[in-house]
Amino acid sequence: MTNLVSKWNYPTTVRFGAGRISELPDALAATGIKNPLFVTDPGLARLPVVANTLKILDAAKIPYAVFSDVKPNPVESNLTAGIAAFKQGKHDGVIAFGGGSGLDLGKLIAFQAGQTRPVWDFEDIGDWWTRADADAIAPIVAVPTTAGTGSEVGRAGVVTHEATHTKKVIFHPKLLPEIVIADPELTVGMPPFITAGTGMDALAHCLEAYCAPGYHPMADGIAVEGIRLVFENLPKAFANGNDLTARAHMMSAAAMGAAAFQKGLGAIHSLSHPIGALYDTHHGMTNAVFMPYVLAFNRDAIEERIVRLAAYCGIAGGFEGFAKAVLKLREDLKVPHSLPGLIKDLSMDEARKDLIAEMAIVDPTAGGNPVKLTKQAALGLLDKALSGTI
Repeated sequence: MTNLVSKWNYPTTVRFGAGRISELPDALAATGIKNPLFVTDPGLARLPVVANTLKILDAAKIPYAVFSDVKPNPVESNLTAGIAAFKQGKHDGVIAFGGGSGLDLGKLIAFQAGQTRPVWDFEDIGDWWTRADADAIAPIVAVPTTAGTGSEVGRAGVVTHEATHTKKVIFHPKLLPEIVIADPELTVGMPPFITAGTGMDALAHCLEAYCAPGYHPMADGIAVEGIRLVFENLPKAFANGNDLTARAHMMSAAAMGAAAFQKGLGAIHSLSHPIGALYDTHHGMTNAVFMPYVLAFNRDAIEERIVRLAAYCGIAGGFEGFAKAVLKLREDLKVPHSLPGLIKDLSMDEARKDLIAEMAIVDPTAGGNPVKLTKQAALGLLDKALSGTI
């Protein structure tokens, strides 16, 4: 048993339940935020869900400003503009509101606004996070409006380096929001495509965490239950966006995925990241496309685990049964089976394939794959995802 050595970290305070967005002023007071910058994406900023939330702040006489210059895959210029807004308004904290893009960028603004080094100095490599001035990191209250990334309970944010078109994971323990308000009523307005994509992102997080090598039974347990919740509830939420019970369970599954993936992710994400950076695809939907190809690639290393997982989820047929269940779930959610179905007018020559494979094998998530992801393997997986051949 001497080889069972690990390090475990788990999430923050989560105020979970329908209607709890009304507690936003109290959450701000509990974290000492008096003048927040409200960070969201431009699509959400135009919707009633944001207007209604801002009314809560108005009623509590809390001053704020709204920043919504956020791309679906946030880029460095979004971060630079957000930091300028934070400093100009003399804000003392951030409300990160929305899906993965708004949550990640909001967290990174709170993190980076007080730093003197470039954000790339804090990439999730070794102990680079120790370079940051922890005392200069502003407090964060996170409010998810999708059920996918789980960024609300994560200690990292993803931003694309525009010069190299690579997604970078920025890590620091204080990127973890101090309080999360997880109100499933906020997700009711999500259109089916976003419901499907974000839900499949949650599944990818749970599945890759469960399959990642290493000893972390707490992460494994959370991941397994998260996977069950997705299979049981995502089709319901997709079919009926007003199913608040299904929405609530999916919000839980999203947070569970992010809690679990501290154990590791894998080739689903390491291939999805360069595709998202180069083609600006929806991250969760891109994960969904790659999922069955990576599952098949990893089979020899994970079959025993997947057999146990399938039994727990009530899926007959062991590994084959689980793989078929993934395909059926994708079909029910109208997930494209291959990359050409995801990316309109896709043209990918050998040079571009080579670039994607190179990016995939150096992505921080590649190291968590249960089978070593070589360049040749990455090219093979890419070809399968292009042709739709499992």
